[in-house]
Amino acid sequence: MIFRKIRKKILEEKSFKNNEIDPDEIFMDSTNLPEFNTYQFEGRIEKPISKRALIFVVILFFIVIILFGLKIWELQISKGKIYASISENNRLKHSIIFPERGVIYDRNNIELAWNTRKNEEDDFSNRKYITIPGLSHTLGYIGYPLKDKNGVYYQSEFIAKDGAEKIFDDILNGKSGLKIVETDAMMNIKSESVIMPSRPGKNVVLSIDANVQSAFYTFIEELANEASFKGGEGVIMDINNGEILTMASYPEYNSQILSNAAPTDKIAEYMKDENKPFLNRVTAGLYTPGSTVKPFLALAALNEKLIEPETEILSTGSISIQNPYFPDKKSVFMDWKAHGLVDMRKALAVSSNVYFYEIGGGYEKQNGLGIKNIEKYMRMFGFGDKTNVYPQYTIPEEIGVIPNPKWKKEVFSGDEWRIGDTYHTAIGQYGFQVTAIQLVRAIAAIANDGKLITPKLVYDDKDDFINIPIRKSYFSIVKEGMRMAVTDGTGKGLNIPQVKIAAKTGTAELGAVKKFVNSLVIGFFPYENPRFAFAVIMEKGKSDNLIGALFVMRRMFEWMAENTPEYLN
Repeated sequence: MIFRKIRKKILEEKSFKNNEIDPDEIFMDSTNLPEFNTYQFEGRIEKPISKRALIFVVILFFIVIILFGLKIWELQISKGKIYASISENNRLKHSIIFPERGVIYDRNNIELAWNTRKNEEDDFSNRKYITIPGLSHTLGYIGYPLKDKNGVYYQSEFIAKDGAEKIFDDILNGKSGLKIVETDAMMNIKSESVIMPSRPGKNVVLSIDANVQSAFYTFIEELANEASFKGGEGVIMDINNGEILTMASYPEYNSQILSNAAPTDKIAEYMKDENKPFLNRVTAGLYTPGSTVKPFLALAALNEKLIEPETEILSTGSISIQNPYFPDKKSVFMDWKAHGLVDMRKALAVSSNVYFYEIGGGYEKQNGLGIKNIEKYMRMFGFGDKTNVYPQYTIPEEIGVIPNPKWKKEVFSGDEWRIGDTYHTAIGQYGFQVTAIQLVRAIAAIANDGKLITPKLVYDDKDDFINIPIRKSYFSIVKEGMRMAVTDGTGKGLNIPQVKIAAKTGTAELGAVKKFVNSLVIGFFPYENPRFAFAVIMEKGKSDNLIGALFVMRRMFEWMAENTPEYLN
C-alpha cells in the first residue's frame, strides 16, 4: 500500500517536469499580472480565424465583384446608348431663341412700341414705348420671359397684358426658336447651332393718330385738374369705316413702367389711386348719359309716328302728374328752364326735358313711346351691348344698362315700374349707363344715316355694319336739330369758323343730393359732309362747375384746325 502511494507521487512529479504549463495553472496566479487594456486586445489569448469566417469573406468578395460587373454591363452594354445620350445632353444645352416682337405704328407710321437690345448677350429685346402722354391704354404693356435662379426659363414667352399689345398679340408675338449650345466642363460655351430658327412677329399699324390723341388727352387732363373732375375720356371715330382716330382715357398708367415692372413705388401708387388709372374709360367706364340720349328718342318718336317734326310742345319749366301714394299731391318733373313752345329741332337744340318727357312717356294728349319702345330703339343704336371694338373680347368692354321693369324689380327688390321712371329714362337719367365707345358709335349711325358700324383700331376693308331701319329723312331732321344746338343752343361753344359741327350736350346728375355731375358732348363733323363722330365725357365734377366736356372738344377742334386741318375738311 505504501509502495503504491510513493510510486504514484513519483509519476506525478515526472509528468509535471516533462509537459507544458496548462492555462488554468497560469490563471491561478493572475493577480500578479500587469494591467492590460483589453479593448486594445492586450493580455488576450490569440485565437485562429475560423474556416467559416474565411468562407464568408470570400463569398462576400465574389458577390461584390459580380454586382460591379453587372453594373458595368448595364452602363456599357445594356443601357450604354441611353447614358451616352444623357452625357451628351449634359454637355449640349438647349436654349430658346426669342423672336423679335412686331412694331406698333400709328396711322402716320410713327413708332409707338418697338424693340431695343443693349448688347448681343441679352436673351431678348426690351420693349420701348413712345413717351408722349395719352397712349398707354391704347398700347397696353407686356410681361417679359422669366427664369429661375439657375437660369432656366419657366415663362418662355412675352405675355401681353393690355391694349393693342394684347388685342393683336397673335400678330405681334412671333414664334420662339431653339438652338443647341455646347459647353465644356467649366460651362464655357464652345459652339452654338440653331436647330429651329425663331419667327419674328409682324408689325401692326393702328388707325389712331398719336399726336391727335396726345393733344386730346392733354386737354382732358388739364380740365380735370382745373375743374376737379375725377377723370375723363374722349374718342373720335370715322363714321364710314369705324376706324378710331383717337381714344384718350384720363388718368392713365405708364406702359414703360409696367412692362419694366419698375419703379415699384410708382406701380404701388397706381394701385392705390382712387381715380383708377388702370381703367380704360372709353370702353370700360360706365356713365349716366343725360341728355345725349335725346337724338335717339327723337328718331324713335318719328319712326313710330308719335309726333311730327313741326309739332310744338309747351315747356313751362315742368310737368306734373298725380302722386300714386298721396292723392292730394302731385309728382313734378322739372325742365332745366322754361323754353316755351318747342318743336323737335328746337327741343334738341335747347335740350328741353319737357319735350322728351312727353314723347318718351306720354302726357295728356301726347302719346309716348313707353319704356319697351325706348329700350327697343336704344338697343337698335347699340346701347346695352358690346361694340366689338376688341376682337374676341380679349379686353373688358362694358355693355351698360338700359332701365326697364325687369331691371328695376331685380335692383329694387320687386318694386313696380312707374311713369316717372319712364320720364327719367327718356332724358338719360335713372339707372341708364353707357360707355363712350357706345355713344360715338351711336352718333356715327345718325351722321351716316343709319349704319351701325363696328369700331376698329386697325384698317380693314370689311363692310362691318348693321342697317338701322329708319327713314333717311328722319335722320336729316335730327341732324338739323343737332346743328341748331351749335348755332343757337346748348352747344354754342363749338360754333367755330374752322369747321361746321353738329352736337348734343348732356349733364347727368349723380347721387341723391346731386352734388356731382357728369359732363358730356357728342356730335359729328363736318356738318355738310360728315367724316368723324366724337364723344367726350368728363367724370364726376362739381355740380356748380360751368365748364365741362364741351370746353375740351372746342380746344380739340382749335388744335386740329392748326395742326391737323386734313381731318376737318
